[in-house]
This record gives sequence, C-alpha cells and structure tokens, in this order.
Amino acid sequence: MGVYIPCASLDEAKKIASHLLKNRLIACANIFPITSMYHWENNVTEDQEYVIIVKTIESMYDNVQREVERNHSYNVPCIAKIPMQFNERYHEWLIKEIKG
Repeated sequence: MGVYIPCASLDEAKKIASHLLKNRLIACANIFPITSMYHWENNVTEDQEYVIIVKTIESMYDNVQREVERNHSYNVPCIAKIPMQFNERYHEWLIKEIKG
C-alpha cells in the first residue's frame, strides 16, 4: 500500500520520510512538488507543498499515521491510504526492508 502525505516544505517532507525509513515503517518514499488548493478558515487557499508517497504494508499504516501526526507541522495533516499492487519482486524487497 501507499500513503499520501502533503507537507509544507521540502525539508519537512525529507524529515518525515527519513524518520519513517529509519524506523523501518516504510521501504521507500517519493517526494514531489505540488500546488494545492483547498478551503481553510473560510477562504480558498493556494499553496506550494511537497507530497510524500510512501510504500509500506497494511500492518504498518497505524504506526505511519501516528509518526506523521507526531512530526508534521500542520494542525490537520492529510494522511491518506492508497491501495497499491506491487510486482512480486518489488513486494518481496519492500517486506524485507520494513521487517529489517
């Protein structure tokens, strides 16, 4: 599975991704610059953000969510599950990296 996590800056995205990797909650993180538009405090807001898409296994989601919430700068961070089906060799690698 994957998890979609927008962040306020590249530094924050790298910090969160590194934390998740070091704790073996994820096997991989991809970071992309994005433009986000959303409602916030009765206004439509547009911001430049960096989204992390992490690859992990279902049993790690609660731990990933907890750690992102603990380390994220937003009051209401988006932490969204993305269903993914990996090719067999990648999936084997992913499990090996998470389990250490």
